[in-house]
Amino acid sequence: MPALPSPPSLAAVCAAALLSLSAAASEHAPAAPTKAEAVKETTALEAAPKKAKAPLDATRDPMDALRERLAQKLGASRTPDAGNPNVVRVVSKASAPVAADSHEPAAALEPKRPVARRAAAPAPVRTPVAHAVAGATAHHAAHWDYTGSGGPETWGQLQPEFSKCSTGTRQSPIDIRDGIRVELDPVRFDYQPSAFRVIDNGHTVQVNVAAGNSIEVMGRRYELVQFHFHRPSEERINGKQFDMVVHLVHKDLDGRLAVVAVLLDRGAAQPLIQSVWNNLPLEKGDEVAARTPVNLNDLLPPERQYFTYMGSLTTPPCSEGVLWMVMKQPVPVSAEQIGIFARLYPMNARPIQSASGRLIKESN
Repeated sequence: MPALPSPPSLAAVCAAALLSLSAAASEHAPAAPTKAEAVKETTALEAAPKKAKAPLDATRDPMDALRERLAQKLGASRTPDAGNPNVVRVVSKASAPVAADSHEPAAALEPKRPVARRAAAPAPVRTPVAHAVAGATAHHAAHWDYTGSGGPETWGQLQPEFSKCSTGTRQSPIDIRDGIRVELDPVRFDYQPSAFRVIDNGHTVQVNVAAGNSIEVMGRRYELVQFHFHRPSEERINGKQFDMVVHLVHKDLDGRLAVVAVLLDRGAAQPLIQSVWNNLPLEKGDEVAARTPVNLNDLLPPERQYFTYMGSLTTPPCSEGVLWMVMKQPVPVSAEQIGIFARLYPMNARPIQSASGRLIKESN
């Protein structure tokens, strides 16, 4: 009989098994790391605590021990396959899906892309020009004048408190005509030499006088508050207009107003008016205190007959219920004095208003 081949030795079997396992491991092993990754992994391994190699258990199957030792060498964990418990599945340590200190899935641990925030629209900025235009519009709406967009025909619409300028039925000035001649009580003037201050208020030259000047008429006493000028005269007598007029404004204790109008006609120089012109302020809004007093009796005509009627202020707010007394005799004023005022206010007279059937009285 031919001789039977002798069984392979244990060493040969182990060597064959090792070669087979090495081939299988090479197929499933991850790609070789780069030089930088290898250096990083080597450093990490050296820093990690070294585990003692488990000795081979003499009671275990030598092949199982070899497989386990080989798996440790290859960096794989020994995971039995569900179908075959003897198959070792190699899993790379670098593909762990969950971070060691987190319970979130790997997708949640990826760096989040910054969300582009929508820039808020900038708040509108009001430029100095816009502020200037807005301010000029507001100022213009409240400003009244004798000509242009702020002229007398628009006074009633400029401000609510000016409404009487367009809706009132007892407005001033008027053309005084068809007066009833009656025995009127004389106006009792109680004027004293007084200190005064002159102001250019932007509409006229106004003179503020010290207390102590008054009139008495129809049983009432009125204190003089101020007087001012208009060019030409606002009042007309039977259609005749004069070069200028001065309005002396008085008030009683109940706040009722009484105005004495003195017509100024071209002629000789008027001393009191010259005293006022001598103290004219250089700027509008400024107020100049005169050093010498004036006696307002010097401004009145020698004859004190007058016309009277109920009217209103001739400037906004055009308040009604004003007692008017217009001196019938004018007072002379020089052409030069008229010219001085005309340089400041060429025209500051409100147009004639409707008499609306008002009763006008005239002293004999």
